[in-house]
Amino acid sequence: MNRLQEIGAELAQELEIALPTWVEDSIRNVYQAWTGEWPQAMADEARLAGESCMTEIGPVLRQLLESDVALQQVNPMSILRGASQYPTEVLKRNNVPHVRRDEYLETTFPEDVYGLMPTAFLDFGKASHELGIAWGAAKAHSHLAQRRETKS
Repeated sequence: MNRLQEIGAELAQELEIALPTWVEDSIRNVYQAWTGEWPQAMADEARLAGESCMTEIGPVLRQLLESDVALQQVNPMSILRGASQYPTEVLKRNNVPHVRRDEYLETTFPEDVYGLMPTAFLDFGKASHELGIAWGAAKAHSHLAQRRETKS
């Protein structure tokens, strides 16, 4: 395992911990803003959605983050943006009204009706943010090293 893959494994582990909490917090923040309440039934539904998100997205992220740079066809944020579907489904199922978003976001991300789409590793906590920066730097270094080898 090279340095990129080592950092990728650390980032994947951190995101597997952070994803369920992010989903639960996203649901709670929107639901409480709408109702002012947080009933146990919603908390339970949010917890299950968080677990589903981690179970389904976690392995996809891990596979990408631990793969060789030449095999990476997408970036981690494109996978993490998919996490917004989990809180969105719960909120829709519970008839929570959509939030107002600006025209650009409505056009670019029409399915993100609650404005939950993550935009940076920081959305998943400081540790994810720091590991994401380290992973990005390691990826750039690996990419440049492979290009140099190809030219030699």
